[in-house]
Amino acid sequence: MIVGGGFRSIRYSLKASNTVGYRKMFRAMMSKNTCKTCALGMGGQKGGMTNEMGGFPEVCKKAFQAQITDIQAPIPEKLFKENSIEDFRKITARLLEKSGRLNTPLYKAEGDTHYSAISWEKAVERIVNRFKTTAAERSFFYSSGRSSNEAAFLLQLFARIYGTNNVNNCSYYCHQATGVGIGSTIGTGTATIQLQDIEKADLIFVIGANPASNHPRFVRQLMKCRRRGGHVVIINPVKEKGLVKFAIPSDFRSLYSGGSKIASEYIQVQIGGDIALLKGIAKAVIEAEKHDLKFMADYTNGKDDYLADIQNTPWETIVSNSGISQENIRHIAEIYGNSKNVIFSWSMGITHHEHGSENVESIVCLALLRGMIGRRYAGLLPLRGHSNVQGIGSVGVTPALKEMFFNNIEKHIEVQLPTVAGMDTLSCMKASHDGKIDLAFLLGGNLYQSNPDTQFAEKALNAIPFKIYLNTTLNHGHFYGVDKEVLILPVAARDEEQQKTTQESMFNFVRLSDGGNVRLDNVRSEVEIISDIAEKVLADSTLDFGNLKYHQNLREFIAKVVPGYEKLGKIGESGEEFQIPNRTFYQPQFATPDHKANFRVCPIPLLKGEEGEFRMMTVRSEGQFNTIIYEEEDLLREQTSRWIVLMNKDDIRKKGLQENDLVTLESSVGKMEKIAVREFDIPSGNIITYFPESNVLVPTITDPRSQTPGYKLVWVKISPFNNSSN
Repeated sequence: MIVGGGFRSIRYSLKASNTVGYRKMFRAMMSKNTCKTCALGMGGQKGGMTNEMGGFPEVCKKAFQAQITDIQAPIPEKLFKENSIEDFRKITARLLEKSGRLNTPLYKAEGDTHYSAISWEKAVERIVNRFKTTAAERSFFYSSGRSSNEAAFLLQLFARIYGTNNVNNCSYYCHQATGVGIGSTIGTGTATIQLQDIEKADLIFVIGANPASNHPRFVRQLMKCRRRGGHVVIINPVKEKGLVKFAIPSDFRSLYSGGSKIASEYIQVQIGGDIALLKGIAKAVIEAEKHDLKFMADYTNGKDDYLADIQNTPWETIVSNSGISQENIRHIAEIYGNSKNVIFSWSMGITHHEHGSENVESIVCLALLRGMIGRRYAGLLPLRGHSNVQGIGSVGVTPALKEMFFNNIEKHIEVQLPTVAGMDTLSCMKASHDGKIDLAFLLGGNLYQSNPDTQFAEKALNAIPFKIYLNTTLNHGHFYGVDKEVLILPVAARDEEQQKTTQESMFNFVRLSDGGNVRLDNVRSEVEIISDIAEKVLADSTLDFGNLKYHQNLREFIAKVVPGYEKLGKIGESGEEFQIPNRTFYQPQFATPDHKANFRVCPIPLLKGEEGEFRMMTVRSEGQFNTIIYEEEDLLREQTSRWIVLMNKDDIRKKGLQENDLVTLESSVGKMEKIAVREFDIPSGNIITYFPESNVLVPTITDPRSQTPGYKLVWVKISPFNNSSN
């Protein structure tokens, strides 16, 4: 049986380090810089591969993969002379990432077939001139979660003083539903626990997440829970082998024993059946009288309506919609009812649905049912992706600032900010598609491949007359949707910054990164680029953007206007990293107007496709991080290609197919051809495909409350690939 982690991960890391040099890799990994991958967080002032509790070595394969990319040599300029944009489109995402680091600004005019090098001075001049001739409401600003708090704050400040609230980030395509769902129930939008709380949990739910691939260091916490006699309940349609057993490379016992058992119970709910399952667990808890009526009466609103809804939901409805038997649901409820310290963790298998906000609310309500929020060692833990995706939201990269934040900025710099409602990420894309956007400023990431409906995304980006990309490496977004004028600006990686930067983890812990490595000779800091442009575009502003080129000045500004970030002003000098106050709940006093939590009644969605349709969800592989493809192979699923569909073995037989047969997948918006069929452990009627390749099948329909697309439930038809008709 395949086991996650182990000696294979160690061998990979050693081999990868050898490609860039062991000394360079060791220096990068041990430097006082925040890890560049997931938001679990490590590094910073406690040292490389060290978490906030002093745990060492805290490292995973993903961290090595990210460092390898950044340590690469610069891309030779001749590559852009010898290869047209069309040529680059034929290169795989993996090879684009491995082609080297961007080290000079690149430019293409409308009609150009190639990118060409351009000086920084000319690049900035073109950008400034475009901003000056563009109406603010016809622009939008976007940031990925890899940027720093300093750059993100400056970006949104520039956008708003320029005159637009069209400021958004990648969370709209991942955890925005989490913010909506937690916000409606307990008044906040982030984790309610700290890292150390996990150490005392005796039950951890992992719902709609695959940390073995996407948050490997979290698996260590799951292993430790099992070792101390606790339970780990995995709720996931797919039987992920890394969640069954995982060999922790940094744990001698786990490594040499052939791996540690992770899941104590594994519930393969059908895609879209989470609300039904969560209601079933709640129903069984109530019937066993394991719910905490005193907590509910003292600290919550809406309990009567919630209890009535749960009790009036028939078991038949729960079982048929979840795909899980009543017996199995009662078993999970019994474990929950007998546990003292319970943590609920989840990721995009919950949020990537048209009912994503209700999915999150259902989790929160199940936790409130037994009083598992508002005390130590229990609570909510959304497993966020990028290393600073939470931070960029905290410092204002969002269409609407919270009232106190908004007022603080206006008061501090005596400026009137725009009040016209800003657009979320997909709304900006739709406006672009309709010809209503003239300029896009894209700080990091790969917006093209992050979008649903790939054809729509390309048309939308093509319709924007002027786009500015700030990146460290190439991706397909630089070659699709670029018919008009484009500039690509090369930026320094986090550990290359010549001034200190800060990042916020999913535990609301703010780290300080020293930067300091020098690898390339023609990249610039994101802050330097934004401040230089803003200073020239807004020359008449009362705010001195040139002064904000200095990170310490930015941190002092942030400390004065962003609630909870007051300590940021001195972190550069003191090195004192900190927990953001009023986000961790150790008392049942919630961030709502009456300080009570709110139960929500969430109807079970009626999900029914057309005859012969399958429920498809998109997934990431062990060899990728978000849209970045590090390796074509997916070790944990034992797959060597990404152009595949994973199906239940009985479904393969019923369709008259065999493994490795080629099929066509077709949804309401697109199709994928010559897809190889592979057998996998997944409920009948459900299939999985790889993100971002299968985004071509994902419609732009969203959860109406969070505006998050439904990447995890797409209705598709499967037919044998007919070469003669294609």
